[in-house]
Order: sequence, then structure tokens, then C-alpha cells
Amino acid sequence: MSKPLNVVILAAGKGTRMKSDLPKVLHPLAGRPLLSHVLAAADSLRPQRICVVYGHGGELLPQAIARGDLAWARQEPQLGTGHAVQQAMPHLDETGICLILYGDVPLTRPETLQEMTLIAREGAVALLTVRLDNPAGYGRIVRNGRGQVERIVEHKDASPEELAIDEVNTGILCLPAGKLAGWLARLGNDNAQGEYYLTDVIAMAVAEGEKIIPCHPAAEWEVLGVNSRQQLARLERLHQQNLAESLMVQGVTLIDPARLDVRGQLECGRDVLIDVGCIFEGNVKLGDNVKVGAHCVIKDAELSAGAEVLPFCHIDGARIGADARVGPYARLRPGTELDAETHIGNFVELKNSQVGFNSKVNHLSYVGDATVGRKVNIGAGTITCNYDGANKHRTVIEDEAFIGSDTQLVAPVTVGRGATLGAGTTLTQDAPPGVLTLSRARQVTVPGWQRPVKKK
Repeated sequence: MSKPLNVVILAAGKGTRMKSDLPKVLHPLAGRPLLSHVLAAADSLRPQRICVVYGHGGELLPQAIARGDLAWARQEPQLGTGHAVQQAMPHLDETGICLILYGDVPLTRPETLQEMTLIAREGAVALLTVRLDNPAGYGRIVRNGRGQVERIVEHKDASPEELAIDEVNTGILCLPAGKLAGWLARLGNDNAQGEYYLTDVIAMAVAEGEKIIPCHPAAEWEVLGVNSRQQLARLERLHQQNLAESLMVQGVTLIDPARLDVRGQLECGRDVLIDVGCIFEGNVKLGDNVKVGAHCVIKDAELSAGAEVLPFCHIDGARIGADARVGPYARLRPGTELDAETHIGNFVELKNSQVGFNSKVNHLSYVGDATVGRKVNIGAGTITCNYDGANKHRTVIEDEAFIGSDTQLVAPVTVGRGATLGAGTTLTQDAPPGVLTLSRARQVTVPGWQRPVKKK
């Protein structure tokens, strides 16, 4: 029977260099808190238990990450990484193995962690290390003459010879939980910082003849942490670059991979084209042959095959049908559903409205809380007056209706099938099907009228 997996995520740090009241691990990377990325990697391993050790920021952390399946252990005061893991031990199954992660190291691949769990299930200690051109600040991996890991020395406690070592400790390790509990109980704090170092368990394991097996990430970015706004920005770009590479491998055309932001899940069909400066948030699905113009923001939306979004559009919570055309400068708000071959033009806003096949709203209009049928044409400057100051009301425009420019439809109101509304109409009662309805003040010309002149 496979040994159960415990995951401990250390997230108690203050993040002084962030200069923020927000706990460091709640700062966003690609639209999600740093800690959420670490939790996603942990979840992929199907652990039996996950315990998050928190401290600075108090209850902000468990409130922000509201998951009933997590155990929370508060570290107060913060006396080092070893002390932090001690707080988590009562929540763990000591018959299993324990993977230790960090809430401010968000990009470690699940494949790397999976390799470590396999080693720990065989009874060894898996230690993630990496070689850095500039290892300053990191604990060094000290090996013996046979190349075996002997101990880890923290930067502040290292000798000049040890400081010359370029292989460093990432802090991520996986080991039998029962053995970890015993080593943690014997930790001391006789070091430059007066803290209980988790790294000291490596020397204890070596002294007891345990096998230490170093693992290595596929890329350095997997183990980079966040301690400042600058580091957060660098990781953001690294992460976005990785996402862009993955999309292009899938066959997506990115006009400039460096100018793309995915802040959620982006699913693309074949032959999708995305221009520069686009932001995708939440869950977005782009069907085959979808084209997204420059500088669009698309959130929680689905675009069917052949749809085209022209530049500078904002789409949130909308569904766009096949071969539809949206923009430029259009805004689709939650509840908007466009059928196939619809046209939504420049400076048009739709909210909670359904627009039928081949209907057009091409210029300077607001359509809210409306049901629009097939092959309807809505002229420039049209407004559905859906809000009476207290309640929302619905407008229905049936198939093949023609709405003239500068029309106001005061809901609740229905425009019948094939009806025409003359330009400038304010519609307060239902318009019958198949005929012209209009409401206008009589045009008057005043002979001899002169424009006022400014008095000197």
C-alpha cells in the first residue's frame, strides 16, 4: 500500500521588502495569490493532507484561501523554518511521507515534486537543489569526497570555502514523516540567526546513515522565490513567457509572445490568432480560427469557431457565437449571449442580453436586459431604458425588426416581428409587427429668428 502524502506549505513570512500590509503569499501572480499556485501544484499530487503554516497577517490568510480541506497551523513567534514545520506536525500522518513547500515559491512543476515523492516513498530523503551563477543568500550544499550530500550550511554561517559552492538548497524536500518528527524534536538554534533551521535535519539524517538523494528542477525558475516587488515582476514575466510558449506549441499564433497576460485558464482551438497586449482572466475558451485583436481584455468568456474580436474590446462573462464579429471598442458584460454571425460594433455595450442570428448593433448603443431576435438591425445611438431607479425590466425585439437611430426603448416593451421604429422614437408601448411606429415632436422652423449676440 502506498504511503500517504502530507504536504506542508510554509507561509508565515512577513515579506518586509514588499512594503505591504498584505501577507506576502497573497500577492498576485498571473491573477492568483502566490499561495494558490503552490496549492495547485500540491493538489496535483493528490495528498492526504495539506497543512499551511501562517503567521504574519494573522487570519487574513485562512480567510483569503477559504478551503475546508486545508489544515492551518499558526507560527507565533516566527523562530525559523524548523520551528514552522514543528507547528504543522500535529496535523500530519506520521506513517506517511512529508513534502515541504514554500508559499512564496510559486512555479515549481508538479513533475519535479512527483519525482521527489517517489524517492521518499522508498525511505530516502529527497532534497531539491540547484546550481546558481550567483548563489548569494542561499544555503550551500556541502558534499563529501564521494560526492554525497553531507549537510547544508546557511549563507550567514558559511566559511569562505563554503561560500564558493554554487549548488544551493531550495528548501524543498520530501522525506518520511515519522523520521522528520524525530529530527525536528532535536533541533537547536545555535547559529548566527538564533533560529531553528529545517536544513539541520539533513545533517541528522546523514549521521543516522539515511540516504540523501538530490533532485534537480528542469529550470531555475521552478525554485525562484518572491521577496520583493521586483522579484514578483520578474516571476510574472517568466510565468507568462512559459504560458506563451505552451500556447504556441499547441498551435496558437501570438503576434508578440512577450505581450500576453493569462490570468487564469485559457483554452484554445486550432489556428487561433491573438494580437498584442491582450489579457485573459478567469476561464476563457477560444474555438477554432478565433481571432482576437490588440489590447482586448477577455474574462470568463467563450468564443465559438470563427469569431473575431477587433481591438480594444472588453468582454466579461459573455458567450460569442460562431463567425460573430465584435468591436472595436465594444463592451460585453455578464449575461451577454451572441448567436452566430452577429455584429457588435464600436462603442456598443451589452449586458444580460441575448442577440439572435445575424443581428447587428453596429454603433454607439446600449442594449441591456434585452432579448433580440434573428436578423434585427439596431441603429446608432439606440438605448434600452431597462432601469426605473429600483428594478430592471426587459425589452424584447422580435425577428427582422429594424430599430432606427437614436431610439429609446422604455422597458418593459416589445417590438413585434418585422416592425420598424423610426429614428428618434421613444417607445413606451409595444410596437405591432410588420408596420412603422414612430414618435417625434413636430418640426418647426421660426422665420426671422436670430442667434443671441454676446453683450460687450
